[in-house]
Amino acid sequence: MPLLLVVSLFTLLDFVVLFSVGSEIGLLYTLILIFVTGVGGLHLIRREGAYNLARAREKLNAGELPSSELLTGAALIFGGALLMAPGFLSDALGLACLVPNARRLMLKLLAWFGVTRLNAQSAANDPETNRHHGKKWRSQKPHGSGQAGEQGRRAESKEPLEGDFISRDESRR
Repeated sequence: MPLLLVVSLFTLLDFVVLFSVGSEIGLLYTLILIFVTGVGGLHLIRREGAYNLARAREKLNAGELPSSELLTGAALIFGGALLMAPGFLSDALGLACLVPNARRLMLKLLAWFGVTRLNAQSAANDPETNRHHGKKWRSQKPHGSGQAGEQGRRAESKEPLEGDFISRDESRR
């Protein structure tokens, strides 16, 4: 729900800025600016996308995972979508996603925000620290279901699974 609210407010603010600038510079110049940013964004996406794809292939051929290239590709797609949207705020954010140094800064900020948010969520979901209405957090699943139930049934049957290590006693032979 907060994401929907942020997107809605950003879109509303983007249209307010678009109409305000359009009333100052005129309809024709506003349409030209929107068209130029769209075409420029497509050109940057094609150029940066081809370069990014070549780097990802090089890393794959070297036996490495192209994780930074995947994040860069996602930023390029997001930036291109923002440049296709009419509006000056979305164009500015889209261009920031396409410019390499600004993109790296944004990815670092997102990574920092994601790490701090994940740490906060993991602390909130910790069964020892999370107390809901004065009670410790408990699983709502009955005892015979889920992964724990499956492991319990396997432990009772003593049947080995594929990949289990079985030691052989000399006395059992």
